[in-house]
Amino acid sequence: MGIYVVQVVGGQEARATEMIARYAQGAVEDCFTPKREVMRRQSGQWRSKLEKLFPGYVFVRTSTPEVLCEALGRVPAFTRMLTSAGDICLPLSDDEVAWINTFTNAETHVMEMSEGIIEGDRVVVTRGPLKGREASITRIDRHKRLAWVDMDVFGRSKSIRVGLEIVSKR
Repeated sequence: MGIYVVQVVGGQEARATEMIARYAQGAVEDCFTPKREVMRRQSGQWRSKLEKLFPGYVFVRTSTPEVLCEALGRVPAFTRMLTSAGDICLPLSDDEVAWINTFTNAETHVMEMSEGIIEGDRVVVTRGPLKGREASITRIDRHKRLAWVDMDVFGRSKSIRVGLEIVSKR
């Protein structure tokens, strides 16, 4: 059983997820778009919002990637399975799957907001998926309540924005 990545039109991830699940019914165990919880200021109030963690991509858990590839041809929207140079469907590596499973909720596929403090020039995360993984944080924007985390995904290194609220500075 592997997790495969399907490229879709940006902004159409929810619609593509439904269509992939419908057209590849027997081949798909789980079809999802990972999301992150972030805080956004709206009408003077901070509100929790869900944003796509990887815009333009849908993740599909399947044990029959060939059937999935064939079913994607019948989907009436742009869907393309990420493949190697020889058109071989490549699943996410074990490290990538472990990263996604560690940082996101297994049932909802949402990376929840983290909370932390700054002690001197060090960030200490006290709650959330970034707790104990402070070394992976490369940048913080305290005002927008965001942190950037580097990870290797889709065969390249990518900096991903995630929610991090700094509650105090010492």
